[in-house]
Amino acid sequence: MSTINDKVKALALDLTKDYPRSPRATIGGYVLAARCLDKCRATLAGTAGEYHFDCPLDNFFLGFAGIKGADLKEFVATGADDAAVGKWIEEHATPRPRVEIIKWNNEWRYKRISELADGLQEYMEDYIPKNVPADLIPHIDYFFDIYDAEEKRIKA
Repeated sequence: MSTINDKVKALALDLTKDYPRSPRATIGGYVLAARCLDKCRATLAGTAGEYHFDCPLDNFFLGFAGIKGADLKEFVATGADDAAVGKWIEEHATPRPRVEIIKWNNEWRYKRISELADGLQEYMEDYIPKNVPADLIPHIDYFFDIYDAEEKRIKA
């Protein structure tokens, strides 16, 4: 029988070699959740590299869902697969009408950099030219595009 750590390690990405899922990917019906889960598992497995779980990006999802990062991490540490984590999120998130979640997802999917809080806009002004290949910068239309370009999911 495998240990909890073995289950987590089997599911965890090595974020020193791979990228977490796109912020557009969903788990439990929420954008950002799959990426948050990938970073959580990698943190537990010791393979997070430069990525951080429960970071400001994760907290957009966690805050809206009303879930504490520590609670999610505790559940993920059981070795739960994506389906089980999705079910757990649905059961523990702040109850909302489905359309409210859909609207929140779409707000984030199509959020332009100019619509971000001032501090985040200022941060991204320096972050983008340092981390996104120059030929992809013209293809950055939405906030999530930054991550997809940096992590090679967008091609010029």
